Amino acid sequence: MQLFTFASRNVYRNRHRTIVTTLAMAFACAMMIVFSALMEGFAIGSERNVVSMNTGDIQIHLPEYRDDPDIYSLMGNASDITKQFSSDGFFATERLFAFGLMASDKSSSGVQLRGVDLVSEPTVTDIDQHIMTGHWLEADNPRGVVIGKKLSKLLDVGLGDELIFVGQTADGYMANDSFCIVGILKSVSAAIDNGGVFMSNASLRELITLPEGAHEIVLMRNDRSTDLEKATAKVQQQVGDDLEVMNWQKLMPIVNRFLETADIQIFIMMIFTYIAVGSVVLNAMLMSVFERIHEFGIMKAIGVKPLQLIILIYVEMLIQAFFAVILAVIVGSGISWYLQQHGIDMSSLADGISFAGVAFDPVWYASLTLDSLIVPSFFLFVIAALAVLYPAIKVAVIKPLDAIHHQ
Repeated sequence: MQLFTFASRNVYRNRHRTIVTTLAMAFACAMMIVFSALMEGFAIGSERNVVSMNTGDIQIHLPEYRDDPDIYSLMGNASDITKQFSSDGFFATERLFAFGLMASDKSSSGVQLRGVDLVSEPTVTDIDQHIMTGHWLEADNPRGVVIGKKLSKLLDVGLGDELIFVGQTADGYMANDSFCIVGILKSVSAAIDNGGVFMSNASLRELITLPEGAHEIVLMRNDRSTDLEKATAKVQQQVGDDLEVMNWQKLMPIVNRFLETADIQIFIMMIFTYIAVGSVVLNAMLMSVFERIHEFGIMKAIGVKPLQLIILIYVEMLIQAFFAVILAVIVGSGISWYLQQHGIDMSSLADGISFAGVAFDPVWYASLTLDSLIVPSFFLFVIAALAVLYPAIKVAVIKPLDAIHHQ
């Protein structure tokens, strides 16, 4: 029996039902392709905000520093460590931190001063490219600072405005100086947005009379496809037990866990969506079967085996699912590509919202990958195959005599 020919004829004979069923499957699959691409883009964007904007791959501190960020908790040999890892295939930079009060003409707020190396910081993070207005720090302007987005609103300041810092120096004296705002950042994280003030390491060291050393060393792998845990263990082995070494997954466990479960969220969404599609397929195939009970009875009477009838039903389903997937891939990949280029502007909804201290990018970009095309398409075939199981069994067990006399 030419199953494919018979199946094709049956699909074409009920073309109106076929079109409705195929379009329903295609619509669901296309939407899941878009959803998968958006979730992939969200995961990439969230990791970028965590790693490329702030934490880097790996951070090194004194063991007690993260629990008690004291300005005296300096790694005296920070320069040697940075040079060592730079020669070992890492991008490395030093950071300094201090706390105090920053005031404008209209308001004041507690801030965290962040001293960065103007040469090596851009090799580790992309924070210098995340400027909303103005520009990044420049070596020839030691009084220039870049501040967080929410802090600029809190202090009611803009580009070119003057800020006065009041704090304490490392030797116990009063530290105060004036600075000029040269840049305001887009949303990065809650800590940076609300109280981050960036300046050069040299300026911060001079402001609070810090001795040589650094509070934090940040490393970024040259090849980010390598295993992060192995890289972390290698760094820990090289610096010894006197220093604490943690990668971004340990520093931001909530965000890491959320990103790890992104695939599960996509899977759950597909289950609920495809259950609805499965009911459409089941209904269409049941109608098709009951309309052809007499036909199936004659086929069984002339010697067609039950397994052949089951295969016939499945071939009919596969033909419809095949065209549905082709249509879904064309539409879904087209929409995903557009969202990958232009994104969804959610400024009115998500601007300033953060999760676990990480700010959401107000423009949500998709990321079209092979998985975002294959997985929804594969699951459509699986759900469709499950949906036609009952109609196929119904045809297989029907008795020829009963089917021929079926009214």
